[in-house]
Amino acid sequence: MKKYFYLLSIIFLCFQSFAQQDTTAFATQRVKVNSLLAERSSRFGQYDESLNQRTGIFGWQTKKDIKNSNEILRQVVLTDNNIFKELKVLMDYKDLQNQQKVAVADNSQERIENYMQTIKKLQDQNEELKGDLAKKNSQSLSTYIIAFLLLIMAGGYYFFKKKIKSYEKRIV
Repeated sequence: MKKYFYLLSIIFLCFQSFAQQDTTAFATQRVKVNSLLAERSSRFGQYDESLNQRTGIFGWQTKKDIKNSNEILRQVVLTDNNIFKELKVLMDYKDLQNQQKVAVADNSQERIENYMQTIKKLQDQNEELKGDLAKKNSQSLSTYIIAFLLLIMAGGYYFFKKKIKSYEKRIV
């Protein structure tokens, strides 16, 4: 019994550490996505500022200002792409966790059904054993009754044989 308890404990601890690793990876991924979102916000702020820069004559934007704004906008788009990639990884982690929960639920349901079948089987065996015990008790009672009747018959035979001999001695 101790062996099973130790084995169950080890399996539980391994499962818990596996779940902890998943949670840690999920948390790390969330931190990564949040940092990318902060980076995107700062770059978009830079883009907003670059749109307001006017270094040309009479306060107009120069080609350099427009190129700078376009480059910052390109960086924002690249950051958005990275955010989408990391969000996909984050969603994959979430899907994996959901699949694990479903697998655990299915496994639990299967174990419950197996336990129920085992209980039913043991109840049937118990009923069968009770029937066998009742049958044996009735058989042993009938055996005692038969033995008792045989003893009465043997006693009666002995008693009547003695009586018949005593009558024969009187007659002779």
